[in-house]
Amino acid sequence: MAMKNEHLVHMHGGDLDAIEKKFGIPKKEIIDFSGNINPLGFPESVKKALAENLDIVSVYPDKEYTKLRQSIADYTGADYKNIRVGNGSTELISIFIKSANAKKSVILGPAYSEYEHELLVAGSKFEYFPLEEKNNFVADVDKLIDFLKPDIDLFIMCNPNNPTGTAITVPNIERILEHCKKNKTSVMVDETYIEFSDNLKEICAIPLTNKYDNLFVIRGTAKFFAAPGLRLGYGITSSSKFHELILKYQNPWSVNILAEFAGERMFSDKEFMKKSSKLISDERRKALCELGTWKNIKAYDSNSNFILIKLLTDKVDASEIFEKLIYKKMLIRDASSFAFLDETYLRFCIQTPEHNKMLLDELKKIVE
Repeated sequence: MAMKNEHLVHMHGGDLDAIEKKFGIPKKEIIDFSGNINPLGFPESVKKALAENLDIVSVYPDKEYTKLRQSIADYTGADYKNIRVGNGSTELISIFIKSANAKKSVILGPAYSEYEHELLVAGSKFEYFPLEEKNNFVADVDKLIDFLKPDIDLFIMCNPNNPTGTAITVPNIERILEHCKKNKTSVMVDETYIEFSDNLKEICAIPLTNKYDNLFVIRGTAKFFAAPGLRLGYGITSSSKFHELILKYQNPWSVNILAEFAGERMFSDKEFMKKSSKLISDERRKALCELGTWKNIKAYDSNSNFILIKLLTDKVDASEIFEKLIYKKMLIRDASSFAFLDETYLRFCIQTPEHNKMLLDELKKIVE
């Protein structure tokens, strides 16, 4: 079997510059199935408004981000005063982890590597609570609650989870929060991918922020709104401690004027949201139906815009498929770098119908 390129295996999804450098393929020619970004791209209405108002770069953003936070409140139903914005969700994840001041933490895994990185920076010891393949990576909430002992200061979960696509429902999130509140455990729920879900209201933790001050819900605009370059994220919590610490740790004008301007508008583009939701839902269903007919892979049901698959054959592994598809100018994610996964796991995101067919056709030639 081909040797893995460790850097490429462990890179962040969507790192087209690294791919271009390694394989000599112009990044503009690569169809990116690894970055989990909405294939419809940035909302045209906002793109047009930005183009017509570029002179705003000569003005400082509002230090309180009043209109932006109100736009997010209208979009999410969150209490305006509980909302904080940041330079991407990564900044807010970092500040919240610092504010938790956790000696011991638990991560629901497999998971985004940034949680682990920020816990290490903060000096917190951590362990993973594993989502098990035998349960199709659906969380056993009873076991999870037992696992969250009184000495755990912070629990982190992504919902829907990346890379499995599985989700925990609101009643079970509330069970976790009740248990954690008794133990004085803080809880961070990352909802980066929730807007791609068919059952958002059934899994969204934002309404619970009014009831539980040990809860911090984080979202970004990189994936659903296809705006990773804007670096706009937001967090929602009723914890006065966090709001005090963000004022202490966050630099002034952390969100730039273009991100502020775009954010005030993108959250009200209902036509864009409707088109995006329908495209992802339809194409995810079609892909899962097709994959369900293959004998050499297992595809896991997903609440997001990506699908995790497991190879049931030993004739090829994830890194070899990754490389074969790169030469076809298609980039998927070798998922072996995630905790609890190995070289039999791949992840790809939903793109346009034409591109999805191209990927599935090529993947089938390789594995079937």
